[in-house]
Amino acid sequence: MPAEQSRPRPATVYERLATPLVVRTLLAALTVVILGRTARFTGLFGPIGLSDFDILHIAGRMVWRGDIADAYHLPALLRVQQDLTGQQDFLPWAYPPPFNLVVAVLATLPVSLAYLLFTGTTLAAFLFVLRRIAGPFFPALLIALFPALFITVSCGQNGFLTGTLIGLSCLGLVHGRASAGLPLGLMVIKPHLAVGVAVCALALRRWACLAVAAVTAGLAAALATAVLGPAIWPAFLRGADEASANLAAGLYPLFRMVSVYASLRSLDLPAAVALAAQVVTAVTALGLVLLALRRGVARRQVVGLAAVAGLLVSPYAYDYDLSLYGVGLALLLPDLLDRASRREQAALLGLGWVASGYGFVAGTINEHLVPVGAEPLVTLSLPGPLLLILLALMWHVLRRERAPASALQTDPAAAALQASAAL
Repeated sequence: MPAEQSRPRPATVYERLATPLVVRTLLAALTVVILGRTARFTGLFGPIGLSDFDILHIAGRMVWRGDIADAYHLPALLRVQQDLTGQQDFLPWAYPPPFNLVVAVLATLPVSLAYLLFTGTTLAAFLFVLRRIAGPFFPALLIALFPALFITVSCGQNGFLTGTLIGLSCLGLVHGRASAGLPLGLMVIKPHLAVGVAVCALALRRWACLAVAAVTAGLAAALATAVLGPAIWPAFLRGADEASANLAAGLYPLFRMVSVYASLRSLDLPAAVALAAQVVTAVTALGLVLLALRRGVARRQVVGLAAVAGLLVSPYAYDYDLSLYGVGLALLLPDLLDRASRREQAALLGLGWVASGYGFVAGTINEHLVPVGAEPLVTLSLPGPLLLILLALMWHVLRRERAPASALQTDPAAAALQASAAL
């Protein structure tokens, strides 16, 4: 055997960072943030402004009040916000009716306990699914995803829930199971994020999976109709039109969005131009998945690329939706680390951190350094182009030949990674 094949490969950037102490510290930090946010929701530290989770809880209360249809009209929603909390904020509601059933369950609890239960359980489920996917590479994955995990914990959004569903769908697709259609169908709560995985299932000809997904989505829609009444659907469609108009007008916090559309709109380009660029981006990202399948790329890699590509489809995607990037990275990380140079590893890690954490940093600057009522200091949306670069870099690295198996077997860093996974 040639000497270069028997020589152990050096430890990767991820492996050097993912020590047991670092991993435990990051998990402890997430726990502290959850407990701190729970305490803030109780009012223990004085009044606080409305957050993303507040609107989930408010919408759930509107289900029980019987006026959930009003949530899809922003002026009416603002009035309800004022009635229930004494505050108003631009937190529009555009979720499909089946998600109203989820938030209705949350509204049976006080907002602090609802946040603790929802965020804690969905985070645990998401990490469990990532551990199933990544195996011994889970500690390295946690390092790469920490900013995205931190942001979702801080705002209390549904990124962990959708990430869990997409992760379970991807696991099922990798193993060729029809049951992958169940979590895929439940993505009716945020269908625009499921396009990448759905296209992948179609390209793989997983007809049973797609049938299960269609039936699941249909049953969820039927249940929402039975509980909320058929009038909820016209209200939702009107709300979708209103949300599209607000997005075109640039009323959403574009710096927290992760789409190419948001990036171009933040540069004051016309909405039509930004939308055209978004369509090209979506077609290109999904085309890359089909190209990978055509070239005979391993199924795990195809599904991983599809999860990442799903982030680039819709113009309406936020930093807490980067859970999809986490699922894709969990599938791709073993192959990426076997093929990428140290510089490429650092680039993947750095790009992922900046794309994930940019919105939080920009929001913190705007909240604490800008006077009330003044224009935000940071308006640029940066993550969209970074995600495109990440996807292109992943594709570039994955096209290479795999590192020799003998090098992997004798690599002490890989053994250390295996040990750290037993946390």
